[in-house]
Amino acid sequence: MLRFALIVLLLANAGYGAWSHGLLRPWGLAPQEQTEPQRMRQQIRPETLQILKSNPNPGAAAGPPDPQPPVSAQPAGECLQAGVFDERQAAALRAATTALPQDSWVLEPTPLQTGRWMVYMGRFDDLETLDKKRAELRARKVDFDRAGGTLEPGLSLGRFSSENAAKRELANLVSQGVRTARVVQERPESPGFTLRLPAVNEALRPQLETLRNAMAGKTLRACG
Repeated sequence: MLRFALIVLLLANAGYGAWSHGLLRPWGLAPQEQTEPQRMRQQIRPETLQILKSNPNPGAAAGPPDPQPPVSAQPAGECLQAGVFDERQAAALRAATTALPQDSWVLEPTPLQTGRWMVYMGRFDDLETLDKKRAELRARKVDFDRAGGTLEPGLSLGRFSSENAAKRELANLVSQGVRTARVVQERPESPGFTLRLPAVNEALRPQLETLRNAMAGKTLRACG
């Protein structure tokens, strides 16, 4: 009670100044200080704060944006082709395509008929000589047949799609004792052409009617 009386007396004499100037601190009645060093250390340093953007999908890891696929520069339209045409037909097509837009068509070289080579024996002077050669080949177990065409009378010891292949077979036959055979071209390569229209769109399609008479009965089809 004595302590409380003293406090009341002090407050009466000193008024609010005693409270605000810490006169009552020894009695445990001063307001709590807001400037202790330990409180200053607990404050957050504003210069170190970073603002983080919210992730709309919290379960997914953040990463770089997906790259955009490159834009294709492929021409619009359908690829059509027709052929094979021989040299005379190709000349007629070149004349007919002059009405079409530039670079809308191309004539691609395509062999109409591939060449063929033969390991050949002949021409023989008579049938007696021909029969004698047949007997010799049978004795050596070498296969043969008639040469045919303008190579008669003669014998074919093999037909090949390339000259090199025919020459290799000739060397093999020579090693078996065949001496008078040689390589000849049985059929020359016949050049041909394929008409290709790489980008036929709705604007170009009606113009293709101008090609009908020059296509020798062939029709356009999807490119293979």
